Parts: sequence; structure tokens; C-alpha cells
Amino acid sequence: MSNLQLRVISAVVLAIITLGLTWLGGLPFRLLCAAMVVVIFYEWTRMSRPTGAAGLGFLPEALLVVFIGVLLAGLATSWLLPLVVVMVAATAIAASVRKTGQWDASGLAYAAVSGLSLALLRDGDRSGLIAILFLFAVVWATDIFAYFVGRAVGGPKLAPAISPGKTRSGALGGAVGGVVAGLVLAAAAGVGNLALLGLVALVLSIVSQAGDLFESWVKRRHGRKDSGALIPGHGGVMDRVDGLVAAAFALYVIGWISATADHPAQGLFPV
Repeated sequence: MSNLQLRVISAVVLAIITLGLTWLGGLPFRLLCAAMVVVIFYEWTRMSRPTGAAGLGFLPEALLVVFIGVLLAGLATSWLLPLVVVMVAATAIAASVRKTGQWDASGLAYAAVSGLSLALLRDGDRSGLIAILFLFAVVWATDIFAYFVGRAVGGPKLAPAISPGKTRSGALGGAVGGVVAGLVLAAAAGVGNLALLGLVALVLSIVSQAGDLFESWVKRRHGRKDSGALIPGHGGVMDRVDGLVAAAFALYVIGWISATADHPAQGLFPV
């Protein structure tokens, strides 16, 4: 079996599981978000913590457990956002005192904000379901079109010092594919503000590709090819969701501006 076939099979299985839990929403989807938070933080620290170096004990992990509990309890954003700030600040202060570097604090922020954005976007209504499906359509289409257009067209590299395999043609093809997929999903869902959503899809596609490059930079900074080996053909969970979590945070912020922090989807996807 070729690596491409393995990647496709893994992606299809993950998509089926993810879409099923997204459809259910509520606690099942928050459990998915919580699992993602835990694995992202594990992979991040596995890459960034020096072997044998004095660390912070179990402080970051203990704070993460508290966050997971609050996330699964379904508490309002007025609890979740301050908790993330306190967690990251406490970890950063402890790291500064013990002179261990700030990678644990940044990893905690990255993992927590990723899960929080997805959980709050989904919410419990149809607007939240459409928002997550729109996000998936844009990000997945961006990945697929960037890969195949980049391989077919080639040309100048996008960021050779960070990710040598990515091309400018692939980035452009990914952006076009992401916008088209987002608009098709929005039209099929009966959402009317297609011009605005086309612009949002373009922003999400660009942010998704930037998130991919950011994760590539983190791996390169720590001399890793993959963040882990959990997903056959893809590497770790971070390797699979790097663009998704960046785009999720961007969509959450846009939704917050257009509606509220607790129900961000309702401003962009009114039903």
C-alpha cells in the first residue's frame, strides 16, 4: 500500500468519526475536543521538553485537567477564557522562575484555545453545526487542493526554510478550493450571505495554511519530522489538525465580533 493510499484511508476514517460526533454535538463533540486538547499538548511537550531537564513537575498537566473538566461541563465563555489566561500565566511564571523556557506555556495556550474554539463554535444548535461543517469544508478542501495543485503545477516554494514541500501554486490552489467548498456548503445549508461567507472562507483558508506553516516551524525548531505517529500516513494529531485549529480560532473570533462570545456561529450562519 502506497503512502498516499494510507493517507486517504486514514483521512476517510477520521472524517467519518469526526463528522458523526459533530452531528451529535453536545457532550460527544466536547469529548472529541477534549481528546484533541490532550493529544495536542502531549505531542507539543514531547517535542519541546528537553530530555532529562528540570521541568515544572505536573503543573501544566494539572491545569489542563482543570480546563478539560470545565470544558466538558459546558460552562460559559466568561469562565473558559479567564481560565485559559490564568493557566497560561501561571505556567509562564513558573517557567520563568525555574528558567525552563516558555514552551510548556505556549503549548498549553495552543492546545486549550484549539479545543475551546471548536467547542464554542459547535454550540448546540443548527447554526453551530453549519459553522463547523463550513470550517471543515474550507480547511479540508484547502489541504486537498494545495496538495494536488502543488504536485501538478509545482513552481516556486512557498516557505522553503520552514516547509520545503509547499509551493505558491499549491497555496493559491488551496485558497481557491477552500473558498469554493465553503460556498458550496453554505449554499447547500441555505445560508444567504454568500458574499460575506466567501470572504470568510478566503480568510480561513489563508489562516489554515499559516497554521500549517507554524506547526512545521515548531517541528523544525525541535528537529522533528512529525509531531507523533498516532495517525497512519499522517504522523501525529498536530500534523493533521494544525490548519484546522488555526482556522477554528479565526472563525471563532469573527463569529464573536459578529454575534457573541458564547454563540459565535449565530452571527455568520443565522437559521
